[in-house]
Amino acid sequence: MPGSRQDAWTQDEDLILAEFVLRHIREGSTQLVAFEEVGKKLMRTSAACGFRWNSFVRKQYSAGIELAKKQRKENKKNQLKGKTNFAVEVETVEENTPKTETMKLIDVITFLESLQSNTSSKSESDERMKKEIQSLKEENKALQTEVVELEGKLHVLEQEYRALIEIMDKARKLVLLDDRKKTR
Repeated sequence: MPGSRQDAWTQDEDLILAEFVLRHIREGSTQLVAFEEVGKKLMRTSAACGFRWNSFVRKQYSAGIELAKKQRKENKKNQLKGKTNFAVEVETVEENTPKTETMKLIDVITFLESLQSNTSSKSESDERMKKEIQSLKEENKALQTEVVELEGKLHVLEQEYRALIEIMDKARKLVLLDDRKKTR
């Protein structure tokens, strides 16, 4: 049965999955058809492709999905007006066998834009994470200082408590001695 792999997904496979799904969205096709098509290409089940798309890849291509939906609407409008789409011949190498695929120019542009948006959102995310890490380090340092101060205060209180207990013990002993002297 083709499409029964169970190994981990690679970045290249995620990229191919995204490319197929986005193309199907742009062309007005269903994602299920895209999952079947990419499943055959990647030797995975369509269910595995669908699960991977919905659980991981879709989140990385949210901007690309929105763009593909807009392009689908524009393509429908253009088709109604009689406009045609330009196509670009792209040569790919698949398993050492040259193969020529026809890709729409809009597909290439969309892919590059989604790649660019992913890169910029990752750098923004990295910057936010660095700031958050710095903030947490500063907070940690302040809390460590507070712990040292509180441990010092605790030590002083423990010494005062012991001194108080000793004084109370001495007072109790004096009272007991005084009571014994009175009873004699």
